[in-house]
Amino acid sequence: MERSFSSGDDLRASLEARRDLGPEYEDSLVEGFLEKVDHELDRRVDARLAARAAAAAPAVRPSVEAGQRLALAIVSLSLGVPGTVAVSYSGLGDALLGLVMVLIWVGVIGVNVAFTLGRRRSG
Repeated sequence: MERSFSSGDDLRASLEARRDLGPEYEDSLVEGFLEKVDHELDRRVDARLAARAAAAAPAVRPSVEAGQRLALAIVSLSLGVPGTVAVSYSGLGDALLGLVMVLIWVGVIGVNVAFTLGRRRSG
């Protein structure tokens, strides 16, 4: 476990060491103290950034909703594509064929939009 930083205690210790060691060690003592201060500032900034990132990150929603969206996409394509193929080979006239295809895909899109809007309101 990392020791808690106390600038006052470390500064007093550095001054006391300077008295004991003499002025020839002053540069080394100042550099050591500044390194400790720099390390403590980095640690505090990292902790604040981590806290902000954790607060800003969206909560992970359960995978049930993602599974429901995937299931709806599979069912939509499983019904829309074969329906389109079946209608295209049905021998309907061009105008009726186009209308039926549009109705199939408008229905598929409508179900997907309704699902999406319903999830936003309830979630």
